Amino acid sequence: MDRLQNKTAIVTGGSGGIGIAVARAFAGECARVLLVDLDEQALRRAVAEIASESVSYICADVTRPEQVEMYVGTAVSRYGGVDILVNNAGIEGEVKPIPEYSIEMFDKVIAVNVRGVWLGLKYVIPQMRRRGGGSIIITSSVAGIKGTAGISAYTASKHAVIGIMRTATLECAGDNIRINTVNPAPIETRMIRSLEQQFAPDSPEQAREERMRRIPLKRYGSPEEVAKLMLFLASDDSSYCTGGVYMVDGGVSAG
Repeated sequence: MDRLQNKTAIVTGGSGGIGIAVARAFAGECARVLLVDLDEQALRRAVAEIASESVSYICADVTRPEQVEMYVGTAVSRYGGVDILVNNAGIEGEVKPIPEYSIEMFDKVIAVNVRGVWLGLKYVIPQMRRRGGGSIIITSSVAGIKGTAGISAYTASKHAVIGIMRTATLECAGDNIRINTVNPAPIETRMIRSLEQQFAPDSPEQAREERMRRIPLKRYGSPEEVAKLMLFLASDDSSYCTGGVYMVDGGVSAG
């Protein structure tokens, strides 16, 4: 259980369901993990839930350059460098048709989901070059390869980060930095509860059942199932994997 021995990982969106599962999986493979999120109380709860001395946190806003530079610098000063970045922070936004979608919410979703990813790359890549390489994993979505009515900002953002990943892959391959996206379908987290409530305010359970019927495996995924794929991409087991779009979607993308 030492696939990430002597490695340091940053996980943004670290207090959410996927962030916690990833941190637990990484710590279980001997990584040092820095969780990044906005809410300090949520981060404290996440660290307590993971219960590993190798996991710590820092509060930061991924949309602000000085705070992204700060969380990267914290990982370097606290642990000696950065080997893995899980660029996972994201928000779902509203569920409304484009004419009714608020411009302010559109800008917020793009800021967190796209600008936040780009800034993470901007400040982490130089540190990884100093380490002789690394692995960057960006959380996209099945919405990154398909359209869904009502979530235009989220869908646009998840398509966009695949484009950012592909560009960064070509820029960084010579530095032994591998970059991939992981694209989940609905996962049992706060975000899917929010979307169910927005899609069907009077009957969120019906929205849930309808979404599950459209998934070939007939269920949502778990954060741990996403974390296992991210662990593979973070480790040397995936040493020839870069520029990939990895689905963890119960078969949704096959249809």
